[in-house]
Amino acid sequence: MDNFVNLVKLSVGSESVETLADWQATRAAQSDDGLPRHVTRMWPKREAEILRGGSIYWVIKGVIQCRQRILRLDEVIGADGIRRCAIVLDPELHRTVSALKRPFQGWRYLKPEDSPSDLPKSRETDDTLPDDLNRALAEIGVL
Repeated sequence: MDNFVNLVKLSVGSESVETLADWQATRAAQSDDGLPRHVTRMWPKREAEILRGGSIYWVIKGVIQCRQRILRLDEVIGADGIRRCAIVLDPELHRTVSALKRPFQGWRYLKPEDSPSDLPKSRETDDTLPDDLNRALAEIGVL
């Protein structure tokens, strides 16, 4: 049995894997060392399991489309004095097999055995399907 856990998170505002990558390339989305990060209000209770090899799976337009390896969790204190968690990520986005995901708030834990597989390297440059077609194919289990 795997001894790590993944996270799944909505990528609010992203239209595609490319727009997620574009956002993460901006200085506003990076930690002091230039790595992409996602700041969230809550600190994961399963931190040790996440840091043993977990990834964040990004839901874009209702479909899990990619993942990034989680490197560390940094404390961030906002201008309001509230402690937050910065999930610091490997810059490489790995496209995954499409998997439907209903809307939810925050993030959820995702067991390795329930996580979508990475696409083979030979398919990572495939043209992106239109959202409605991608969703329909994911619904019937083709993607």
